[in-house]
Amino acid sequence: MTRLRPDRALFRFSGPDAQKLLNDVLTCRVVAEPGPLSWWALLSPQGKVQAEGLIGWADGAFLVDAHVTVADSFFKRMRMYRLRAEVGMDDLRKTHRVGWSDLDDQGGVADGRAPGLGYRVVASIDDAKAWLPADEAAARARIAAGVSELGVDFAADAVFPHDIGMDFLGGVDFKKGCYVGQEVVSRMQHRGTARRRPVVVDGVPDGAAAGAPILVGDREAGTLGEPVDGEAVGIVRLDRVTAATATIGGLPVALRLPAWATYQFGEVVAEA
Repeated sequence: MTRLRPDRALFRFSGPDAQKLLNDVLTCRVVAEPGPLSWWALLSPQGKVQAEGLIGWADGAFLVDAHVTVADSFFKRMRMYRLRAEVGMDDLRKTHRVGWSDLDDQGGVADGRAPGLGYRVVASIDDAKAWLPADEAAARARIAAGVSELGVDFAADAVFPHDIGMDFLGGVDFKKGCYVGQEVVSRMQHRGTARRRPVVVDGVPDGAAAGAPILVGDREAGTLGEPVDGEAVGIVRLDRVTAATATIGGLPVALRLPAWATYQFGEVVAEA
């Protein structure tokens, strides 16, 4: 069954210029064809993530979801970027709901970031009344895959796309033209200056919350995302993690790399 995701806000972009607008503003490659959902981010001019979520094509339009805490600012910025483009921009929060399922028979579309992340389901408010209430199943799947999410794991304007692995998981297209924040992100990619990367943290102590420092020895190496059942995604400085062990609140935790990662603990990158 599908479970409600009340933390996601949904928007619809349609019209002859919708693809161009989204492709020119968001970090991912935007294509007007069915397929797995793509990870996108809207960046500040300084390259920091101000909003992120999934985008897909259905029924002649793009459906874009974002965390509810940044939904208003995201939609406001997209209206500003529209200028004279022929784009219909609809806020669907009063008419539709976003859900999640681990099954492919619920009418959803696969999350294309990494295996095991399930399916996004979209339905009218009336149809969504048949869904199960929200639980932590989607978060468990996401954490197991080592994928961070704005609103629970980090705040707006706090990370670069590289910090959360968007360059590995299709969230950034380095071959398309310019988009907001592109210069900073492209420079990090081509100079290899990304220091912070996501890791999965096992054995998170009871009471630890998102934002808690992850220590290696007596030195802070990163910060914790929101824990679920003793696991969380952390964002760490690879050069400060010399082994797969650390502490949070004085208690030991284990760090492991996501299955998709090619980086390693202890990596030292070039100076910016």
